[in-house]
Amino acid sequence: MVSDCLFCHLVQGKIESKAVYEDDEIFAFEDINPQAPVHILIIPKKHIPGLTRLGEEDKELIGKIHLVAQRIAGEHSLSRGGFRIVINSGPDAGETVKHLHFHLLGGRKLGWPPG
Repeated sequence: MVSDCLFCHLVQGKIESKAVYEDDEIFAFEDINPQAPVHILIIPKKHIPGLTRLGEEDKELIGKIHLVAQRIAGEHSLSRGGFRIVINSGPDAGETVKHLHFHLLGGRKLGWPPG
């Protein structure tokens, strides 16, 4: 955990959130500024500063995150119509929190390209 990381504070329960999933390695919660009817952030509890900072030791965790995303999508009835998983990497991509996080978006037809 990093003392000045917003998402680390969420994992520790220091900041309130609307959790939708939690296990020993992963935490998922509703985005406070949703960009779709369903907008859930899925994060590793381990502090990983971003996509470019992944190590070989993280590959099982990243696979598990995708399985959790699949589960959450099913629980929110997104599997039939579809959903999107987004990772922003760096400021030019819109990354604002330096803790790896996956956006699960759905509940409406999503255009392309986004934004």
